[in-house]
Amino acid sequence: MKYVQDILNEKGHDVYRISPDHSVLDALRLMADQEIGALPVMDGDRLVGLISERDYARKVILMERSSHNTPVRDIMMTRVPCVEPSRTVEECMALMTDKRVRHLPVVQDGRLVGMVSIGDLVKTIIDEQQFIISQLELYIAS
Repeated sequence: MKYVQDILNEKGHDVYRISPDHSVLDALRLMADQEIGALPVMDGDRLVGLISERDYARKVILMERSSHNTPVRDIMMTRVPCVEPSRTVEECMALMTDKRVRHLPVVQDGRLVGMVSIGDLVKTIIDEQQFIISQLELYIAS
């Protein structure tokens, strides 16, 4: 069984972030530059929201707003589900499914320490399954 901490140890703890006062365009540029789909929105050291490409599509484009003039605070998700590093991959998958989100901030002692995406979780599950398959093949062959 793998934990969020295991994923962060492999991919790193670096987290790109944005302020609620920045424009949506700034957030989109940062997401595009870093090839990520979401950003935690931070007010100082405090997590206040999450902005994703989905938020942009639904709350800017479809509402015919300007990404240049719209601040992140106007479209960010404010009730952000978070996980601790001790949570299992399976628990995270269940939470993501239940809350219909694709990114989870990882918080420890009230501090943002990482982010995991649905892609991170799926990769971890596939890697675990491939390991189990190879062990079973070795067992059968011997």
